[in-house]
Amino acid sequence: MDQLIMNKYDISGIQIKDQGLATYINLTSYLNLDTGGRFSNYLSGKRNINTIERLLNNLMRTEKWTGKKYSAYRVLSEAFDIIATKTKQNPVQILVAAIENSAPREEVTRLKYGGIAVPKSVDVSPSRRLDEALRNIARGATKASFKHKTHIEECLASEIMLAARNDANSFAISKKEEIERVAASAR
Repeated sequence: MDQLIMNKYDISGIQIKDQGLATYINLTSYLNLDTGGRFSNYLSGKRNINTIERLLNNLMRTEKWTGKKYSAYRVLSEAFDIIATKTKQNPVQILVAAIENSAPREEVTRLKYGGIAVPKSVDVSPSRRLDEALRNIARGATKASFKHKTHIEECLASEIMLAARNDANSFAISKKEEIERVAASAR
C-alpha cells in the first residue's frame, strides 16, 4: 500500500540526509492533517506530529491566517502543486531538503556570571532546529506575500525551493546564516 500525503504525494521513498533531524522529521501519512493537539501533553509530543502539519500550524501564526487551518491546507496543497510542476520532483522531498538546509546548527545563549551576562555559543538540539526551520520557512512566505501582488501559495513554493537549493535569497537560509554568524562571533 502506498503511503500518500494529501492523497497525492508518495512518502515511501523520502530520504533524510541529516541524521540529527531524522528522528524528528515525522512523515507518517494521515488522511487528515489535524491531530488537534492530542500529543501536546506528552514529553517530546511534537515528535509524533506530522512535520507537514507542523508547517501548516506555523502558517497560521499571523493575523490573517490565525485559526484558518483549511485555508492553510489549501495554500500548502497549491504550493506543493507549484513545486511539483516546476521541479518535476516529489515536493515532500524538496520540503525535507529545505528543512535540512535551513535548520541552524548553533546559536547564542546568555550565561550569567555574577551580575554580568556573557553570550556563549551552544549547539542547537534537533527538536529546536526543526522548529526554527519550519517557523522561518512560514515567516518567509508570509512576509514575501504581505502587501505584495504575489499570492502566498507562490511565495511559499518559492521559499521552499530556494531553501532546498540553499540559496541566500531565501528568508529561512538568511536567518540561519545570521544566527550562525552571531554564534561564531560568540565562541
